[in-house]
Amino acid sequence: MRHEVTDADTAVALGSGDVPVLATPRLIAWMEAQTVQEAQPLLGDGRTTVGTAVRVEHLRATPVGGFVEVTATPPIEVDGGRLTFSVLAVDGSGQIAAQGEIERAIVDRARFLARVSAADKGTDADTSR
Repeated sequence: MRHEVTDADTAVALGSGDVPVLATPRLIAWMEAQTVQEAQPLLGDGRTTVGTAVRVEHLRATPVGGFVEVTATPPIEVDGGRLTFSVLAVDGSGQIAAQGEIERAIVDRARFLARVSAADKGTDADTSR
């Protein structure tokens, strides 16, 4: 996925800093979106993934008007219902802007949402698979 950095993507706009460059939270959201896309072919009917861990180093600032190309490898580790992806963001100059790993859990969508709804009502707070 290629993303151009706009004013809405900056640390200033997101409240994660006071400089007008790509905010780390926005970059991580773009990386997570890429892992969601990569996970799709691995899922059966009624299944989805939810994020469980993010380990990302944001190494290089990207200014407004610049862009990053975000990639995620097919899962580098599949452990039961957990998928671990290697993620990378490369800026317009070909430099690594960020790299790391994102972990996602495979869940049954209906059961997960039912548990979240029950937890919100103060009943069963278990949101596992």
